[in-house]
Amino acid sequence: MTSNNLLPATVLKRKAVVYVRHSTPGQVQNNLESQRRQYELVDVARRWGFRDVDVIDDDLGRTASGAVDRPGFERLVSGLCTGKIGAVLCLDASRLSRNGRDWHHLLELCGLVEARVIDLDGVYDPCRPNDRLLLGMKGSISEFEWGILRTRMLDAARAKARRGEPRLSVPIGYIWHRDYGLGYDPDLRVQEAIRLIFARFRELGSARQVLISLTADNFHFPRPSDGRKTVSFDWVPIRYRSVISMTKNPFYAGVYVYGKSEKRTEIVDGRARKSYGHSKPFATWDVLLQDHHEGYIDWDEFERNQRLIAVNAFGQKGGIKSGRGGRALLAGLLTCGRCGRRLGVVYSGRPPGHPYYRCERINQMLAKPRCMTFG
Repeated sequence: MTSNNLLPATVLKRKAVVYVRHSTPGQVQNNLESQRRQYELVDVARRWGFRDVDVIDDDLGRTASGAVDRPGFERLVSGLCTGKIGAVLCLDASRLSRNGRDWHHLLELCGLVEARVIDLDGVYDPCRPNDRLLLGMKGSISEFEWGILRTRMLDAARAKARRGEPRLSVPIGYIWHRDYGLGYDPDLRVQEAIRLIFARFRELGSARQVLISLTADNFHFPRPSDGRKTVSFDWVPIRYRSVISMTKNPFYAGVYVYGKSEKRTEIVDGRARKSYGHSKPFATWDVLLQDHHEGYIDWDEFERNQRLIAVNAFGQKGGIKSGRGGRALLAGLLTCGRCGRRLGVVYSGRPPGHPYYRCERINQMLAKPRCMTFG
């Protein structure tokens, strides 16, 4: 078939679009040769006879699996709908899409406006059954390849996790030593701060009471200076989040854990939206290796702490509930006019059992005075 049949003059008068994409920011920084080859498709388009060539590279660093929005791909689809695009150029099918929904939607639009798809292997007309079949196979292979790669990587990660080998980021109180691997932070002040929190929880049995007690003692807790790496610290007033996260973290019990959170998928506007970091019950964790490293507490104490936290978490989803005989009609419905947090209910005063509404959150989190109380 001649080039005139593949690319008639009516198509060449329109614009050609080169779509450039990499899946991750790391690939954008390191896979420079692949980027160069993708940008060279501009010359390929001109050799085929297109004078007006545009490059869409808005999706550098974005996956094509369908899990995230791709503004560049959306711009390409919008341009096809106008009928002003005569050809879409890509290095291979995986650059355009790794999921069948986007791929076949793109082919359908190209067929409607008689636009061509061009890669390094040739020119394809989605209006022709044979070309459409071949393009469909390329898209299916791209999607299948992504599934295989992802499964292989996850299986390898789980295999290493079952041996306790992955070098994880560690919480405050631990550090990776050059000579003997994972161990306590050599800063004794950091160690003493962590041991004190666990000792107070052992004594008081409540994360909030630990916060109040330590705040009264003007206790300061280490926080990474850069927000993440536990190399240098700023010592700041203790917060509720620090107390509760430490008591819930099995790492402090000398336990290596893998798969303690999960992702969830929901359909929003016809597309899959994934969210990560949803905690799972520790009985369902993928890997749990006790005595993996030095612990500040033992596993039995960790389990006791979790039972106490569950009993205390009356207001949390999944917390243990019991009838309290409350008479407040607006419990859970009012918010603070100053800070916007939800008001809690307490019963006191005269007559006995009279409900009062008050803003507790800032007092609970930072042990500071409450915003308001009324009732």
